[in-house]
Amino acid sequence: MTIDTVFTELSSMLGDRLSRSKSDLDHHGGSESHFALSPPDAVAWPETTDEVSRILLLCHNASVPVIAYGAGTSLEGHTSAPHGGLCLDMSRMNALITTDPGDMIAVVQPGLTREDLNHELRMLGVFFPVDPGANASIGGMAATRASGTTTVRYGSMRDNVLGLTVVLADGRIIKTGSRAAKSASGYDLTALFLGSEGTLGIITELTLRLHGTPEVISAGICAFPDMEAAVGTVQQVIQMGIQMARIEFVDADTARAFNGYAGTEMPECPHLLVEFHGSPAAVAEASQGFGDIADEFGARGYEHATRTEDRNALWKIRHHAYYAVLSLRPGARAIVTDICVPLSKLAQAVEETRADIASSGLLGPILGHVGDGNFHAILLIDDGNEAEKATAKALAKRMSDRALAMGGTITGEHGIGMGKLELMEGEHGDAWAVMGDIKAALDPSGILNPGKLVPQG
Repeated sequence: MTIDTVFTELSSMLGDRLSRSKSDLDHHGGSESHFALSPPDAVAWPETTDEVSRILLLCHNASVPVIAYGAGTSLEGHTSAPHGGLCLDMSRMNALITTDPGDMIAVVQPGLTREDLNHELRMLGVFFPVDPGANASIGGMAATRASGTTTVRYGSMRDNVLGLTVVLADGRIIKTGSRAAKSASGYDLTALFLGSEGTLGIITELTLRLHGTPEVISAGICAFPDMEAAVGTVQQVIQMGIQMARIEFVDADTARAFNGYAGTEMPECPHLLVEFHGSPAAVAEASQGFGDIADEFGARGYEHATRTEDRNALWKIRHHAYYAVLSLRPGARAIVTDICVPLSKLAQAVEETRADIASSGLLGPILGHVGDGNFHAILLIDDGNEAEKATAKALAKRMSDRALAMGGTITGEHGIGMGKLELMEGEHGDAWAVMGDIKAALDPSGILNPGKLVPQG
């Protein structure tokens, strides 16, 4: 069976939910980061698990690559199609299937975005806490084992997904996990698929852990004289056990970007953005404890707000940081990289990275979810300038090498995709080959998101 025969059969099955138009192909083959356009040969919009199963069986039998697509917000080329094939756009599988506030559980389809999910949950007194910043799809967040601004309090997708429905490469449908809070029953297949980046199966349903909506939420921001003081505050706050829901760092360049992009009036110096959840007394105590520690490190202008509109305005700025930073160099592209290190090494990692960026001649603001040791650098390059691109990629590799030397990881949030493939052996050694063995066992034809995450045959 040829690829054209596969698409003919899919067209008969899906009708206008299969497209080969250039605009659709280019849209699904692009990236928010620096990767070149790599479009698929066709795009399909399935609506049920059964349809996904039939699609994969056809593609498996003809060795047609299949790339799952959520909201397209990934930054390491996860959804590009370097080998062509079929893009499986999951956006029409976007239902909130069931909610059970008593068990603090929701069952959702993968195309539902986190903002839409929480909009649906708001009247039930519960919410889903994982917040990577972008309005990503829940399926994409699971496939990349996403984390984000609230990880310091609520954990990542690893901690908030209880079970999955997954379609394997040959069309088999399996269910992993359960609605129970824990299990000792066999291999943890749910964990296996979380972070697999669409290379092992297509997620079509997720059972999520929900959390109670906090009685009080208070957010705040304060400025610091230098990076060392800001990061030192983070380390001491975490070590003292102060309950933080979010604790985010932005450097002076990011503050400058916010001012130009959003009209804020932040001093052009490092800042921490924080949030506290809980009872009135608990929030007041945590906010005061944070403020006292920040004062010891020379913070100034600590302001906090409990009004929803004020808090939303603060986090909207943070969530738009990528686009704000891009505005510092109009027309530039970005190589965006992240690392995660043990908290005890955070100050050293940030300072060495800052010095490395400064000596490179590039503009590269630093920001991140420093409460769990994770931070990002947005390295701005002139689009088409291969020398700048090479400098940025070398700098990003040094960041990863630095993280590994400190006992950390080459990515705490963005994942591997194509962008960090060459760094995997350095972190995992022979374990990376074992990942390839697992891939070969579940996808012997290698059709699922080829060219990503695992060793290439």
